Amino acid sequence: MCLGVPGRILETYEKDSLPMGKVDFGGIAKEICLAYTPEAQVDQYVLVHVGFALSVIDEAEAEETFAYLREIAEAGEAEEAEMKRAAEGNKGTADERE
Repeated sequence: MCLGVPGRILETYEKDSLPMGKVDFGGIAKEICLAYTPEAQVDQYVLVHVGFALSVIDEAEAEETFAYLREIAEAGEAEEAEMKRAAEGNKGTADERE
């Protein structure tokens, strides 16, 4: 299984005879190879895996994926907080036994 992350193309250019682009991922811009998506243009969204744009997607699909990624992050944060509370609760119980 692989994870493709959507990003918005900020600029396109050629490097070493390959179509490349600077792609924004929520405020972080990375250089991405556009060889598999030569039709991609500035302000379009692409689905990226390991530095390669695999397909051009529309904004609605990108936003839907962003929403899923936010849900995953929030669930992870909630789980971390629950584990921390449980660890603190167990620590208090151990202190009471001493």
